[in-house]
Amino acid sequence: MGKVHGSMARAGKVRNQAPKVDKTERAKKRVAGRAKKRLQYKKRIVNVDPNDKRKKGPNFGAGKKVVVAP
Repeated sequence: MGKVHGSMARAGKVRNQAPKVDKTERAKKRVAGRAKKRLQYKKRIVNVDPNDKRKKGPNFGAGKKVVVAP
């Protein structure tokens, strides 16, 4: 049998030659599956104010238009 891989003297050669790159900040992953259903349940059932007469939609408060008086 011949030599299968390189000798231990060359171990880590490529990794040590590569330039060091800092990790980038990434946006948080979206919740999926069971956890998403849990969030929906909390948003729709648990956190609803019983004293509020109107049912608020899922897009409530997303950019109310402000009317400026002339």
